[in-house]
Amino acid sequence: MYSAALEDDFRKKGIKEGDRVRVSGEGGTFEGLIMPRPQHGDPSIIVLKLVSGYNTGVRAVSIELVSKSQRVARGTEQEDNRKKGDIAILGCGGTIASRIEYETGAVYPSISPQELRAAFPVLERWPMHARQLFALFSEDLNAHHWRLLADEIEAEIKGGSDGVVVMHGTDTMAYTSAAISFMLQNLPVPVVFVGSQRSSDRPSSDNEMNLLNSVFAATHDFGEVGLCMHADTNDDYCHIHRGTRVRKMHSSRRDAFRSINSRPLFAVDYKAKRFDPLSEYKKRSKEPLLVRKNLNPNVGLIYTHPNIKPEFIAKLDIYDGVVLMATGLGQVPTNAMNDKTVHGILPQVKGLVDSGIPVVIASQTIYGRICMRVYSNGRLLMDAGAIGDGADWTPETAYVKLCWVLGQTKDMKKVREMMMADYAGEITKRSEACP
Repeated sequence: MYSAALEDDFRKKGIKEGDRVRVSGEGGTFEGLIMPRPQHGDPSIIVLKLVSGYNTGVRAVSIELVSKSQRVARGTEQEDNRKKGDIAILGCGGTIASRIEYETGAVYPSISPQELRAAFPVLERWPMHARQLFALFSEDLNAHHWRLLADEIEAEIKGGSDGVVVMHGTDTMAYTSAAISFMLQNLPVPVVFVGSQRSSDRPSSDNEMNLLNSVFAATHDFGEVGLCMHADTNDDYCHIHRGTRVRKMHSSRRDAFRSINSRPLFAVDYKAKRFDPLSEYKKRSKEPLLVRKNLNPNVGLIYTHPNIKPEFIAKLDIYDGVVLMATGLGQVPTNAMNDKTVHGILPQVKGLVDSGIPVVIASQTIYGRICMRVYSNGRLLMDAGAIGDGADWTPETAYVKLCWVLGQTKDMKKVREMMMADYAGEITKRSEACP
């Protein structure tokens, strides 16, 4: 809240957050929308969003109302507003639900789905409701949150929602989208993850275009988990990527996400009412929703490298399963040439497998298919019991899938069968060429 004096002035003049006001202060007169006050900082400084898209702080001498907001008031939308046929927006935090802390310049998660709806009147085009589940950066989300999110999506589907949009931080969104892809199958509605690379306070923010395109996409006839982000650095259109085939490939670009070893599912632009299929996809399922939410998060994802110590691999027995990010087609140091200067890890990998700990292979190259039959190191690794020959999954998906498979069974033979079966498009018959 703002200072008591400002709040009293607001009440007298009928001013609320989101209203357009004209504020006079020491630096001049400014017109803009009243933004929620940051958590820290001077409560007597009014935060305005200017027409330019930038925010500014003004120590007000006087304030007058220019126009009332026609948007949903903050905090007025409750869960009992849910209706069948709505698009459900579920908030998990992240940059798309963040704003600037003006005292430090840091970004922190704080904007609820209701506030985002208030910020984007275009959302009124679609019947929808919004609920906040978490207010966390994505690096703080884990298997516990995946299960809670799966519960909420299941409840929305069974409650009659016509589509589900999940606002999520971008850094680990590929993990969560893969997890939901395995836990909830035969989807009768689209489940679309969406994030942004730049917070809503920045004029270059991608959150509006991404969010509106994700809601628009959720009204269409596809029954998969998708992930909606900018297709290029301009504000032209978005791609919908399959939840098990997508990876964040840049730390800050607005088009950071790529479909790996496959094409995106759709190109989408709500302004032009464009929803163009780019590859094969599943339509809304007529079969009963298949729910298998058990997970075993005690899985390690390990990047192999030159000079990796065999003793380190041996200590991975603290896990119930291990994914090794191998080189190239699926190799790790094995010392197949019996060179005394080489310290291979093959005995330790075999020891893990023999003790009942499945070892799954993903490739550091990201693009391409694993083929451990080409080189002797790969063949020895496969002979040791490593799983993955023929797969073209991403490391994130291989990791999440092993968590999910170990939540269904502990039988090593069954684990191998399930890992190599395609449940949600995570293993393709033919990998697409690199971009």
